[in-house]
Amino acid sequence: MKEHQYVSAHSLMTDFDSDLFKSGKHFRLYEKLGSHIIEYEGKKGTLFAVWAPNARKVQVIGDFNFWNGEGYELYPRWDGTGIWEGFVEGIGKGTVYKYKIHSNQEGQVLEKGDPFALHWEVPPKTASLVWEANYKWKDKAWMKARKERNALNRPYAVYEVHLGSWKRKANGQSLTYNELAKELVHYVKEMGYTHVELLPIMEHPFFGSWGYQCTGYFAPTSRYGTPEEFMAMIDAFHKAEIGVILDWVPSHFPNDAHGIYTFDGTHLYEHADPRQGYHPDWSSYIFNYGRNEVRAFLISSAGFWLDVCHADGLRVDAVASMLYLDYSRKEGEWIPNQYGGRENLEAISFLKELNEYVYANFEGVQTIAEESTAWPSVSRPTYIGGLGFGMKWMMGWMHDTLEYFKKDPFFRQYHQNNITFSLNYAFTENFMLPLSHDEVVHGKGPLIDRMPGDEWQRFANLRLLYAYMYTHPGTKLVFMGGEIGQTTEWKHDYSIDWHLLDHAPHRGIQALTQSLNQLYRQEPALFEYSFSAEGFEWIELNDYHNSVISYLRKGHKESDNLAVVCNFTPVVRTGYRIGINGGTWQEIFNSDSKDYWGSGVSNAGELVSEAHPHHGRPNSLELTLPPLSVIILKQVPTKGTKKTNKKK
Repeated sequence: MKEHQYVSAHSLMTDFDSDLFKSGKHFRLYEKLGSHIIEYEGKKGTLFAVWAPNARKVQVIGDFNFWNGEGYELYPRWDGTGIWEGFVEGIGKGTVYKYKIHSNQEGQVLEKGDPFALHWEVPPKTASLVWEANYKWKDKAWMKARKERNALNRPYAVYEVHLGSWKRKANGQSLTYNELAKELVHYVKEMGYTHVELLPIMEHPFFGSWGYQCTGYFAPTSRYGTPEEFMAMIDAFHKAEIGVILDWVPSHFPNDAHGIYTFDGTHLYEHADPRQGYHPDWSSYIFNYGRNEVRAFLISSAGFWLDVCHADGLRVDAVASMLYLDYSRKEGEWIPNQYGGRENLEAISFLKELNEYVYANFEGVQTIAEESTAWPSVSRPTYIGGLGFGMKWMMGWMHDTLEYFKKDPFFRQYHQNNITFSLNYAFTENFMLPLSHDEVVHGKGPLIDRMPGDEWQRFANLRLLYAYMYTHPGTKLVFMGGEIGQTTEWKHDYSIDWHLLDHAPHRGIQALTQSLNQLYRQEPALFEYSFSAEGFEWIELNDYHNSVISYLRKGHKESDNLAVVCNFTPVVRTGYRIGINGGTWQEIFNSDSKDYWGSGVSNAGELVSEAHPHHGRPNSLELTLPPLSVIILKQVPTKGTKKTNKKK
């Protein structure tokens, strides 16, 4: 008998586990399926367990048996789960393996990676690795405080990052998890972001998919290091008091031969009918959300990243494509639901169950939906009919805002509604304002290229865009490179153009972003009512002749309220009056500051309101509006006396 040839039936699954799995209610499958290093009958080795109900034989293959599975057969469970199990003596951590699945379907023989593997070979290699993630966490303080730090009434400024291209070494290679734990963590902390969001780090065969077509739903990609090193990076973020959001993709998956597509020779994870199971936009395949075991697989994956990897949130990709049966399909290319409608009832049920599980079991986390339609109550609790997400991307705001900003300032007066319309629906959901990776790819170009005018005006417009975004209700997200005014479209094979910081305009954008993050953290009016109309009040939205809007952002305390004035033209406006509460005010932020490569037009010193009625208020302020700018004013507290209105 060869060293590794001892194979016997054994299981980590109890009868209760089996019942939960078959009913789609087992959400910790990563503890039961996959490869687990154990000691069995005094022998050390690895227990393998894989779901393949339409297989007639399943074998474990790898370097240890020269990729020949004879003598390494797994045993089918007796309980009808379709799970095959077996213990192989002598196999330990780091062993490369696959499952050789002999299908009942037309004699197919497939070699598949382990859907529950914690670690994979570095692509383009495709095998799984036996692994244990025995990382000792040091983030107890963060986890204890996370419920408060990650709450919906706290600052939420997200830096969206693709790990492989954020910064490259001199030889062109990506940074490792260990290097990112130092450099990226330091940078995000220095810039003042509250959270980092990682484009999918789940193992994926094609780097150009950016991680959105993954094969390893329980494994951080091995391109940058081991699972323990990935966890250490998250630990470093937590030590720096930065939350970590992971992009997660339950909407579709690729058809790579080693992945879950036709896993046991049948359409096990995906719908068999291409009208339900094939995604025309991405040439990928759609999960069968009506199958109990598939739901358990996906929700276990979500739970794994929150449980084992201490992630603080999941941004769920392509939710709109899940909700609609006719998404990107022409008439006759989709199958209506049982009531004749286009809503995907199984996907809706799955998303609700996902969110119920996450919020019931992981205190202080958030789920965020990338959902681009008018589907109602995406970020409302399931018990009142919502999908149960914590937040939803505000795609309408992004589209209207960028459409407005690309117009020559002279013509903006005819499109004022583009910049004010978002407040008509801003509080119907818990919205996150995204300027994401999707806006700087596929020929769209960098944000700076969409700004009109000469060089100074383009940078002033970009500063104006960011300042307007940070004062608009909702949480914030900016893709890497945006904070330095990246001048080329993002390409995943190259680093951000950090050399741009040798130039003053780009340093100005970076300094402005840093100041906005600091201001956002410091001023309760910018975050206490992020998702409530109580936190916003128009001062003036109809001054389209001047392309100026003004509004109040309000906190729990009236003394925290801020007045925001946005000038969307390059014209300096002197003697501009806004209605305001009485008292003395001070300019606390100005996007036209010379610190940001602005012109330096400002409202210096204290601004005393006058008893001059304006905008429906008994008092007003006379201001100078810098060109292409946002200014923020805050009332100065009066010491020992009541505030009075004085005339200049």
